[in-house]
Amino acid sequence: MAVRLERQVPQVPAGVAGRRSRAAAMMPPVFVLLWSSAFIAGAIGVDAAPPLLLTFARFALAGLLLTGLALVLRAPWPRGRLLAHIAVTGLLIQAVQFGALYTAMGLGLPAGVVALAQGLNPVVIALLAASLLGERVTGRQWAGFALGAAGVVLAVAGRVAFSPLGVVLLVVGLLGLSAGTVYQKRFVADMNVFSGTAVQFLVAAPVIGLSSLAFETPRVGHWPAFGTALAWIVLVNSVGVFLLLNTMLRRASASRVSTLFFLTPSVTAVLAWLVIGQALDAWTVAGLALGGVGVLLAGRS
Repeated sequence: MAVRLERQVPQVPAGVAGRRSRAAAMMPPVFVLLWSSAFIAGAIGVDAAPPLLLTFARFALAGLLLTGLALVLRAPWPRGRLLAHIAVTGLLIQAVQFGALYTAMGLGLPAGVVALAQGLNPVVIALLAASLLGERVTGRQWAGFALGAAGVVLAVAGRVAFSPLGVVLLVVGLLGLSAGTVYQKRFVADMNVFSGTAVQFLVAAPVIGLSSLAFETPRVGHWPAFGTALAWIVLVNSVGVFLLLNTMLRRASASRVSTLFFLTPSVTAVLAWLVIGQALDAWTVAGLALGGVGVLLAGRS
């Protein structure tokens, strides 16, 4: 008599599966809140020191911290072509984006206006992802993009005061983030989040450091404010947030993850009201509501 052997598939306990599901559901709102807080810390930091110096210190310290974590956890390190691709994402997402946006804040642009430029990131990513990654964008998602973009504009309506160089820097920062996100999703979507993110920071740090020496007088004017802002940016915004971002990019499409950026201008405005006393007007509240509806639509499959 023949005996049929069936392969036993290990089952995940219900409690563990539930915790994983809840943790995954918490990632997007936590990411939006922490990402938005970077603009508040950045605004405080660029008042205390030149923007590129602040950016260099952020990258160097975050890169060293993540390197230590990767070594302790024995994370695999990228090599060869994978290392080159991760270096490109580091230059785009880190050096280009934050070098440009922090410099724009150093020129006097409000945190909400800088968040506005970054909040348009989902539309740019959707266009790039559709053409380069073959990701399908549905009509409902395009409607969500439109509502999200409208919410972004409403969130900072009446509070925009641009300088020509500031506008250029906002566009450069937006393109760096969008192109880097799509490039990472296409070429290094499965990188280890600890070692890969460490490489991104360590590649970006010398580029920004040389730029600071070339274009700034790297001197700290107010050490307590600089130290506080830097500590938050390194520990929360550099390490925690980018580990979250890279984890979400491994689990979802680039265009879907990018829709979260629609919420950052409004959330940034709320945080600015709570932390540094900036006025929260009806436009911001309307933008927050409209951007939320846009995210819900654009995030639906």
